[in-house]
Amino acid sequence: MFSTGQWIFAILFFVAFVIAIAYQYGKDKKIHKAYYKGTIWILIAFISFIGMIAAVKFLLM
Repeated sequence: MFSTGQWIFAILFFVAFVIAIAYQYGKDKKIHKAYYKGTIWILIAFISFIGMIAAVKFLLM
C-alpha cells in the first residue's frame, strides 16, 4: 500500500506539524487570554443547544 519512504515522510511530517502547532500556540497564549475571555461559555451554550436538538429529535421519533 505505502512504501517505506512514504511512511517515513508521513511520520516526519506529522512530528514537524505537531512541533510547529505547539510552538505557535505557545506564542499566542498571551494574546488568547487577553482577547478571548469568556468564550468557554459560548462553547458550553453551543454544545447544550446541539444536545437539546438531539434530545428533541429522539423524544419525538
